[in-house]
Amino acid sequence: MFIKRIGIDLGTTYTLVHLPGRGIVLNEPSVVALSVADRKILAVGNEAKEMLGRTPDSIVATRPLKDGVIADYRTTEAMLRYFINKATGGIRLFRPEVMIAVPAGITSTERRAVIDATIAAGAKAAYIIKEPIAAAIGANIPIGSASGHMIIDIGGGTSEIAVISLGGIVANTSVRIGGNKLDAAIQEYIRKKYGLAIGERTAEELKINIGSAVPLDKKLTVEIRGRDVVSGLPKTISVVSDDVTEAIQDELGGIIQAVKLVLQETPPELSADVIDKGMVLSGGSAQLRHIDQLLTQATGVPAYVADDPLLCVARGTGIALDNLESYKRSILSAK
Repeated sequence: MFIKRIGIDLGTTYTLVHLPGRGIVLNEPSVVALSVADRKILAVGNEAKEMLGRTPDSIVATRPLKDGVIADYRTTEAMLRYFINKATGGIRLFRPEVMIAVPAGITSTERRAVIDATIAAGAKAAYIIKEPIAAAIGANIPIGSASGHMIIDIGGGTSEIAVISLGGIVANTSVRIGGNKLDAAIQEYIRKKYGLAIGERTAEELKINIGSAVPLDKKLTVEIRGRDVVSGLPKTISVVSDDVTEAIQDELGGIIQAVKLVLQETPPELSADVIDKGMVLSGGSAQLRHIDQLLTQATGVPAYVADDPLLCVARGTGIALDNLESYKRSILSAK
């Protein structure tokens, strides 16, 4: 009830909410279900995700964020209000201060949209923290030290790659490749190879259950159901882990190119630090099997997956909130 500060990792796929002293209290899909006739909000989060690909004409289940930024302002505002109310128990004596993690590559207009939506959703003040900084803090990287640390945050909509030193970003890039693009690539591959149309939820389950960034020694197999493209009838097929690996190679190649670009832009002194310490992977899509191995092979720099990679950004916003005054001076932009 007396919650004054809230940290939010506003992701394309999932939104996580962190409360100081309590840790992560919410981890729900960034999905909203609306009625088509009057745009009334029917469900948010887990309940809305259940409706994806299963709604009648009168209801649409949508993701209001695309590639890490707001695609539908009004729906995002409603979603934020729902998450803030749920995290605070719905009874608020104070309007809380809210810190939101956003991609480092977003424009000032996109940043302003996030701040405005957060204030409209019931925040007293909105602070913006860049995702790579939040991810690095959440992965327990000492970002204030005078040495280079490389963080690769692979989320649902974007991959953020940054080299951080003395609390700031020295070199970074943001590519709009993430878990959603991997899912779409799997859907397309299954359609072309097996003539089977599958939904995004089935593609995501394939990626989680048998997906790997490099071919596995011990192949995994899973049965999936979908619609036969030719006959239009339901059909069941078996898919091997190598299918998923092959399907996502192009998208993973895009992330590797972005990592190489940042390494090329990094000052020599910091490059030496990065080779010493390695690259740290965070974000939900860093949970893909052997993605650290693939990046190590491609760049020659050791890569490690952070503990609980999905929670790093949310945890980082929480730590930044606890030390709000010192962070205000260095890395935040606020309203």
